[in-house]
Amino acid sequence: MAKKVTKEMTIYEVLCLAPDNENVAQVFFDMGMHCLGCPISRGETVEEAAAAHGNDVDELVNKLNAVID
Repeated sequence: MAKKVTKEMTIYEVLCLAPDNENVAQVFFDMGMHCLGCPISRGETVEEAAAAHGNDVDELVNKLNAVID
């Protein structure tokens, strides 16, 4: 069973769940979040990033989990 993304995880942790899955990064990009290479992404949670970019965190988490499964 694949590990699930939670809103408490950092962006870096999410990217490490499926490092070869380009769809994970694409979910962030599609939601206007281009901060994947930013140093802040190592410590910023999915929830914090979603709020900073005006995105619904639950929608983001659901989309990420859909591409990781």
